Amino acid sequence: MAEEAILEPDLPIIDPHHHLWDLRPLIASFPEPRHPFIETLTHSAYYTFDQLLADARGGHNVVATVYMECGAFYRAGAEAAMKPVGEVEFVNGVAAQGASGLYGDFRPCAAIIGHADLQLGDGARPVLEALSEVGNGRFRGIRHQGAWDANPDVLGPPFHAPPQLYLSDEFRKGFRHLGELGLTFDAWLLEPQLSDVLDLARAFPDQPICLDHCGTPLGTSSYHGKLHERFEGWRTSIRAIAQCPNVTVKLGGLAMAFCGLPEEGPMAGLSSETLAAMWRPYIETCIEAFGPERAMFESNYPVDKWGASYNVLWNAFKRLAHGASDAEKRALFAGTAARFYGLEDLLT
Repeated sequence: MAEEAILEPDLPIIDPHHHLWDLRPLIASFPEPRHPFIETLTHSAYYTFDQLLADARGGHNVVATVYMECGAFYRAGAEAAMKPVGEVEFVNGVAAQGASGLYGDFRPCAAIIGHADLQLGDGARPVLEALSEVGNGRFRGIRHQGAWDANPDVLGPPFHAPPQLYLSDEFRKGFRHLGELGLTFDAWLLEPQLSDVLDLARAFPDQPICLDHCGTPLGTSSYHGKLHERFEGWRTSIRAIAQCPNVTVKLGGLAMAFCGLPEEGPMAGLSSETLAAMWRPYIETCIEAFGPERAMFESNYPVDKWGASYNVLWNAFKRLAHGASDAEKRALFAGTAARFYGLEDLLT
């Protein structure tokens, strides 16, 4: 696809949500026909430091990134609870590679979000402590995804969260340890489940929570063609969650196959103008509800590679922020992420 000229190339960006992985063995294990989401990943099944570096140095001023857990590079020989420690251990090595200075001022994975099974209750604490130890000062918190739908075709494999995970007693017993250890929590669930994260945020008002992917509006499977009719319900939920001052929102993830924005892929060839128009109702609603100081643009790469190249994706975000002040842009593109994930020193 044809690339675009970079808009506002000097604007500092901290990309607060991307993955690194090698999904080739996993994808090969799924029988044909594959679920649409798995099919989207076949086009970005291998994404590690070299691919991230090429994207981040493609023209936008990406100064640092935040790694988001995705079940990659788990410890093969560890007990089940400790397997996710291997992911943070691996990513810390990538961060050290970037911090060597061999690649300029770019600081990949400057903050790391890992995973611990909070359903372990008090048993989650040793896992959190192990994650912190191998993170070497970069580990900031966890994500425990709670995405679920009554129709299994909506998500398909490999997502198997139980319904109402964030409301369960054992989950919350594990969740309280995050606050005690000074850790953040990233929440990923689907638009029909947004009341669950609202309940969680109200129950733990001092716990920093980031709602990923604009709350994931759905436009696939049994939700196909229903984005318009479900928009008002989504907007009402977003506005309610925004009343919780401990919640921040990530502006992105809309190019995932789950959302259908766009339905075509990979890298459908749509311009940043077209993508901005498509995403505007969701992005503007979130910014209006949370304000720039509690909202941050994210790439969700390489998942959102389905809808756009890295450069076009950030161009679309810059178009959506066109009317913002310089201070608001600094917050949306770097400042909010820096504050939430403890990276303020990278912006001084």
